Amino acid sequence: MRIFIGGVMQASIQGKGIVSQDYRRRIAQALQARWPEIEVIDPFALHPNSVEYDDAGAKETLFAMLDHAAASDLLIAYVPTASMGTALEMYVAYQRGVPVVTISPLVENWVVRALSRQVFTDMESFLDLVASAESLAMLR
Repeated sequence: MRIFIGGVMQASIQGKGIVSQDYRRRIAQALQARWPEIEVIDPFALHPNSVEYDDAGAKETLFAMLDHAAASDLLIAYVPTASMGTALEMYVAYQRGVPVVTISPLVENWVVRALSRQVFTDMESFLDLVASAESLAMLR
């Protein structure tokens, strides 16, 4: 099973800064501790310096990550704040029938509501379910 971790990187930061990406580690570790056989696709791990890419590299990377999202078996989206890239990943996954699970306090946001099969309002509630789930099917 391939699980894609989508999530906020630059948010509304002007310039080349990024928000903390620690959430990716927390999600991946929890999933792999529970189900060691899964493959986690982490865009930040694949492209840790992507904010430094030129326009061509950024475009190529964006579309490659969308392909990964659409080809995954499950997409977990972390959106504590709006994220244009994550919204795209959620949309392409949804269009391909990939289940989208979202961790976000933005429960009234139309994108979150329309594209997610499950919404967890915070990281702790998501991690609690992962720790207690009998199977990955509980996330799908």
